[in-house]
Amino acid sequence: MDTITNKTLEKLKYELVRDGIVTYETLEKAEELANIQKINIGQALINSGILGEDTLLKFLESKLHIPYVNLEDYTPDPKCFKFISFPDARRYKIIPLFKIEDVLTVAMSDPLDLFAIDKIIETAECSIEPVISSENSIMKKIDEYYKVADTVDNITVSAEDAATFDWTEELHKEEAGEEHIQHVIRAILKQAIIEDVHELNFEQIEEGLKVVFKMNNEITDKGTIPAILNSAFVSKLKTLSSLDASVCEIPQLGKLCFKVDNTMLIASVSSFPTIMGERISLKIYKPPQKLSNIISDEKARSVISHALQTPGIVLVCGSPLSGKTHIIYSLLMEVAKENKNIMTIESIAKYELKGVNQCELNENIGFNMDKALRFVEFQSPDVIYLEGIKTRDAFEFLSELFYNDKIVLTEFMANNMTDLRQKLAFEDFQSFKSLISCLIFIHSKDSIEVFDKSTLQKYLA
Repeated sequence: MDTITNKTLEKLKYELVRDGIVTYETLEKAEELANIQKINIGQALINSGILGEDTLLKFLESKLHIPYVNLEDYTPDPKCFKFISFPDARRYKIIPLFKIEDVLTVAMSDPLDLFAIDKIIETAECSIEPVISSENSIMKKIDEYYKVADTVDNITVSAEDAATFDWTEELHKEEAGEEHIQHVIRAILKQAIIEDVHELNFEQIEEGLKVVFKMNNEITDKGTIPAILNSAFVSKLKTLSSLDASVCEIPQLGKLCFKVDNTMLIASVSSFPTIMGERISLKIYKPPQKLSNIISDEKARSVISHALQTPGIVLVCGSPLSGKTHIIYSLLMEVAKENKNIMTIESIAKYELKGVNQCELNENIGFNMDKALRFVEFQSPDVIYLEGIKTRDAFEFLSELFYNDKIVLTEFMANNMTDLRQKLAFEDFQSFKSLISCLIFIHSKDSIEVFDKSTLQKYLA
């Protein structure tokens, strides 16, 4: 990966030396740090404590004669967001502030990035007037305001809808533009909620984008979005999910938030390149509940409670989309009542949990599961949730956590108890199997079985 540059600072870096703000030796060290960490030189100067961000911004203001704007207490005009897409705003670290006649004023961390300015002029179709702001404040405002402006409206579901609703009716309405596309996305999500479907896929075919619902390993074709709308639909769905709509050659993972009857739901959104075009998979997660609402049997809850107090592995099993993550989050909520350091390592944090240090992996910057496993112990967790453990190294790491007196939560896919027994019979699982202190098996939404350590060892023997 190339070093991330800031064209403004690259051009003016020696002015810092001439003005006596930094020494030449300090500048050289900052450049070395920037190359190693793959950041721009300005960020390197700030991160290393050599310069304060305010000092650097005021220096740029004086040299460029471009005003500096503190965005902390500034409210951008939401009407201007249509001129710069969410992906472009994040890529170029630029946010629109206001528009007067044919001039759009934007805050930039790199006002001499002419490529970015030309790109924005081309898409916004107006003149651009840049002001200088800190990179961190720009990114914060982008995440704050674009999420407000670019969301799926609240979805309401009535008894009448359950019998008559068809998302394709929204598709065929005589509308045009982004608002129509957003209504179509909303209608598809509503259809999924009505049918209690938790996984839906969008697959490229010659006729357009096929909408597929998946439930209990059965796939149902729910219609096709015409090819003429493909690009706009995929771009809008990716933008709503905080994915880069301009990138289609590599997989991306994002998150879509939407409300159903005023209850916030979260879906993971995965895009994957195919020879026909991008395939998008969306999985819906419902908000976590109290453990007592899911498992009514007091004896079973007692087994779980004991396991959450004792070093060992709490394993949640079930078929795909059976609700394993839902149970895990309920367990995390339960243990969060106590004064413990609880940490998670997840591809996507489905819901924010109070009292839990949740961590999302980010392959784009090389923060994968392997790296997370190598460094998480330095955080001294008491309880740790590791999502989707599948490799032999990961299973060995779980064993190491146990010997270091950790409580570990994880999940494992098995269609039934026989399937689980056959999978755990492999030699690679022998050590892991002996460390399981509690097994929670989800047979169905209304049938959840709980095994303590002694019962499980007899069952798996």
